[in-house]
Amino acid sequence: MSVLQKSKTKSNARAQIAIKGVRDGVLLLPNNQYRVVLQVSALNFELKSEQEQDAIIDTYENFLNSLGTNLQILIRTREIDMDKYLEELSERLKDETEKIYQKQLTNYDEFIRSLITNNKILTRHFYLIIPYKADSKTEFELIKEQLNLKVDIIGKGMTRLGMHTRQLPSLEVLDLF
Repeated sequence: MSVLQKSKTKSNARAQIAIKGVRDGVLLLPNNQYRVVLQVSALNFELKSEQEQDAIIDTYENFLNSLGTNLQILIRTREIDMDKYLEELSERLKDETEKIYQKQLTNYDEFIRSLITNNKILTRHFYLIIPYKADSKTEFELIKEQLNLKVDIIGKGMTRLGMHTRQLPSLEVLDLF
């Protein structure tokens, strides 16, 4: 089988990664490996001044150099289905009684429709995956405590960069897969 050929066997991401489960927002993997997933807010770097960009780069460099752990960065980009939004907009237009607001809603609806015919509307979410490897005898509460320490350190580093973090709960972790 060529490396570039599509596999004929179908399997979901959970089976491919061999996820054993998720408990209290902690991803359980084989061989006593664990992961916590943090969602990170975006930062519009291009809109910053040159001095602000330099400060962000320096802070990020210092943050990465100070980490005592590996870190995985995941960026998930998905196309947004605008049909539901356009339906809601049409409903608002039907319910609107003021002529000026009807005109504004109509213009806005036309603008959005023209925008999505020529462009894909995308959403981007940013995640940090924090790993932890434990001995087979280590209790889950200790593992969770160690991961929480890492989450706290990384969260503070992201705050210094002007970004906010949020640990994903169990259902949202599974939803990533």
